[in-house]
Amino acid sequence: MKSHKTHSENEAGLELIFRALRHRNYRLFFSGQSISLIGTWMQRIAVRWLVYRLTNSAFLLGVVGFAGQIPLFFLTPFAGVLADRLNRRHIVIVTQILAMVQALILAVLVLKGNIAVWHIILLSVFIGIVDAFDLPMRQAFLVEMVENKKDLGNAIALNSSMVNSAQLLGPAVAGLLIAAIGEGMCFLLNGLSFLAVIISLLAMKITPRKIETSSTHGLKRLREGVSYSFRFIPIRSVLLLVALISLMGMPYMLIMPIFAKDILQGGPRTLGFLMGSSGAGALMGAIFLASRKSVLGLEKWITLAASIFGIGLIAFSLSRVFWFSSLLMLLTGFGMMVQHASSNTVLQTIVDEDKRGRVMSLYITSMRGMAPFGSLLIGGLASKMGAPYALMIGGVSCILGSLMFARKLPLLKEMIRPIYVRMGIIRK
Repeated sequence: MKSHKTHSENEAGLELIFRALRHRNYRLFFSGQSISLIGTWMQRIAVRWLVYRLTNSAFLLGVVGFAGQIPLFFLTPFAGVLADRLNRRHIVIVTQILAMVQALILAVLVLKGNIAVWHIILLSVFIGIVDAFDLPMRQAFLVEMVENKKDLGNAIALNSSMVNSAQLLGPAVAGLLIAAIGEGMCFLLNGLSFLAVIISLLAMKITPRKIETSSTHGLKRLREGVSYSFRFIPIRSVLLLVALISLMGMPYMLIMPIFAKDILQGGPRTLGFLMGSSGAGALMGAIFLASRKSVLGLEKWITLAASIFGIGLIAFSLSRVFWFSSLLMLLTGFGMMVQHASSNTVLQTIVDEDKRGRVMSLYITSMRGMAPFGSLLIGGLASKMGAPYALMIGGVSCILGSLMFARKLPLLKEMIRPIYVRMGIIRK
C-alpha cells in the first residue's frame, strides 16, 4: 500500500513538473527546440575553438564574442515592436531559417578550408542580428503556445531546463567531434538541427491572436513600450535587477579559464568541470521552478536567488580548493537560473498582452544586451586587480541589487495583486 502510494505521488510529481507539455503546440516546440539547442551549443564551442586555433589570440576571441552580442543591445527593442504587430510564429520560422543558413555557410567554409577570421566576425554579427529578433519574438510567442495561462510559469521553467540540458550535452558532443573530425561537422550538424524546430513550428495549430491595427509610427510605439515598462514599478524593478545581474554577475564565465588554470592549478578538464557544475546547478534551479504550482511567491525568489548568486560568486572568488569551488559553481548556477527564470515568469504574467513583445524585448536587452558591456567591464577589472577581486566586486553588486529590490517587495506585491486577482490566480 505504501509502495503504491509512493508510486502515485511520484507520478503526480512528474505530471506537475511537466504539465506544460499537455499543450500540443508547446510539446511540439519543446521537442524541436531540444534538438536545435544542442546544435547551437555545439556551434558556440566550435566557434571559440576555431577562432583560437586560427589566431591564438584572446583578443580576437573577445572581438568575435562582442560582434555576436552587440546587435542585441541596439536591435532587440525594435524587434519587440514587431512582436506586438506581426504574426510571431511566422517571424520565428524566418529567424530559424536564417540561423540555419548561417550555420551551413560556416560549415561549407570550414569543410572546404576557406575559412578566415573576418568570415567568422561577419557571420557572428549576422547571427547576432537574427538573435535580436528571434529571442524576444520567441518569448512573446510562448504565451500563444500555452492555452492555460496558469501553466505559463511551468513552460518558462521547462524552457530553462531545456537550455541548460543542451548546455551540458552540446559542448561535450562538440569536444568529441572537434577532436575526431574538426569544427566543420559541428556547424553542419547545427544547421541540420534547425530542421527539427522549423518542422515543429509548421506543425502547430495556433489560434490567431487579435492584433489591433494602428497607424502609430514604430518609434512612437517603442517609446510607448519603454514608458509603460518604466512607469509600472514592478516591471521597472525586475528589468533593472536583471540588467545589474547581467552586467556585474553573468560575465563570470568570461574569466573562468583564469580560475581553472592559474588559481586552481588545473587545465581544460578543470574548466569543463567548473562550467558543468554551473550548468548542473542551473538545471536544478529550472526543475525547482517547474515543480512550483503557481507564480505566487516568485517575487521573493527573484531577490533571494540574486543574493544566492552573489554569495556564490564571492565565495568562489575566495576558494582555492577545486572540489569546494565546484560546489560553489553549483550554487551559483542555481541562483543565476532561478533569478532569470523567475523574473521572466513574473513579467510574462503581469504584462498587458498588447505590450508583451515590447516588454519582453526589454527583458532580453537587460539580460543579453548588457553582456558585451559586462564582459568588457569584468575583463578590465580582472586585468587591473586580478580575477578574484573582479569576481568579488560582481558578487557584492548582485547582493546590493537584491537588497534594494527586497526593500520594494511590499509595494511590488501590492501593485501586482490586482492583476493576479483579475487573472484568477488569487482570490480577493
